[in-house]
Amino acid sequence: MSALEITIASWDYDRVRPLMDGRVGVEGCRPNFLVLSPEECFHRAYLHREFDVSEIGFSPHLIALSRGTNAYQAIPIFLSRMFRHSAIYIRNDRGIRSPADLKGRRIGVPEYQMSAALWARGMIHDQHGVGYAEMQWVQGGLEEPGRKDKFELNLPPGFPLEAAPPGRSLSEMLAAGDLDAVISARAPTCYLESHPRVVRLFEDFRKAEQDYFRKTRIFPIMHALGIRNDVAEKYPWLAASLYKAFVAAKRIADQDLREVVALKIGLPWVAQEVAETRALMGDDYWPYGVEPNRVTLEALARYSYEQGLAVRRLTVEEMFVPSTLSEPKT
Repeated sequence: MSALEITIASWDYDRVRPLMDGRVGVEGCRPNFLVLSPEECFHRAYLHREFDVSEIGFSPHLIALSRGTNAYQAIPIFLSRMFRHSAIYIRNDRGIRSPADLKGRRIGVPEYQMSAALWARGMIHDQHGVGYAEMQWVQGGLEEPGRKDKFELNLPPGFPLEAAPPGRSLSEMLAAGDLDAVISARAPTCYLESHPRVVRLFEDFRKAEQDYFRKTRIFPIMHALGIRNDVAEKYPWLAASLYKAFVAAKRIADQDLREVVALKIGLPWVAQEVAETRALMGDDYWPYGVEPNRVTLEALARYSYEQGLAVRRLTVEEMFVPSTLSEPKT
């Protein structure tokens, strides 16, 4: 039987490169890789369904899945993860000293539904007691005006969310003092250019995020791997083949991080960083699969529903292709 030709789109993460360069193969497949930024990948996957296999934003996936409109089925391969304390930028002249001080504040967000904002709001709510509707939300492009959500919102009547004024970006509004804060995966230009009134809420975000993990055991998931519905249905074996291949590729990347004879990663103390991370989060600190991530996945499902994104609260089991819910025992 000839190998299945598939197109896989994702960014060139270290944990994916062994697949891209052929060190790891996908059983039964001859893959064609497209290296795309997450924004382009999501745009082309969600709007045009161009790829057989694609990196997908996990928050948008849950929204679509809850409504029965998902174009892709997810595999528990978590290509992007990141704590989001570092994503909160504030004016330093508004008396904001902690997340609790964001109550009643006017906060910009590029997309209310985006994964980074979902996780930041969940942390603010659970750890600091600020309700989602107790903050005033302004949605718009971080640097370019006019950005909108990919899906229709499911917010209650009167929820405090408004569009940014026409022609204005969130970075510009924060610099001008028309916003008290911005939550964004990317740093706004006004912060990068050292605006005297714009700082991170957590400048020592590493310590804040480590403390958060100790309390919650949550390592936020941003992106997963998805198989387009028609492809998954036609080739039911493909999900397991992809899962095995991406796990093998991550194993090589993990080994590269720990190499000390000659550093493969261009950071002088990368070995110490890895050792400290393993001490806090365990040997497999970036796990794939369902069970090692159940606490994080359950929090994600709750946040999506509580924040008016998913129209119902999803179970962990329905998030993924059934054949990838567990791994064979040896």
